[in-house]
Amino acid sequence: MYETILVPLDNSWADDTILNHVKALARLMGSRLILLHVADGMVARNQMQLNLDDSEEIRSDRLYLEERRAVLAGEGFEVSARLACGNPTDHIVSVAAEEHCDLIAMSTHGHRLVKDVVLGSVASAVRHRTDIPVLLVRASKPRSV
Repeated sequence: MYETILVPLDNSWADDTILNHVKALARLMGSRLILLHVADGMVARNQMQLNLDDSEEIRSDRLYLEERRAVLAGEGFEVSARLACGNPTDHIVSVAAEEHCDLIAMSTHGHRLVKDVVLGSVASAVRHRTDIPVLLVRASKPRSV
């Protein structure tokens, strides 16, 4: 049913929540995973115009993705990783279509009302712009010691 699952990661504490859910589902379904991170900082969004080959933000994001990919591969998953720059919603929707994904699995931070308007909601925008099923899992904040 879910041969290919796109998992957008935002390089935050929320990533663990969605990866834990997706791992169980992918094992059950024998799914291939595609990790996607969209760098959307000022430098990343304007990288081409600024003639930057590789900013610190991009290097850090690439390393993060590779570490996540390697851990999943070590656990036996068929997994690849992609890094993009720009608008997260645009890239999530286009990569899901390009890769013929059967599911987009995302974590949400649980913002409500005003915070969603101010901070935006990539998850909400994605679900309105694709016909691919979207699994949304509210992220659990890590417990402080």
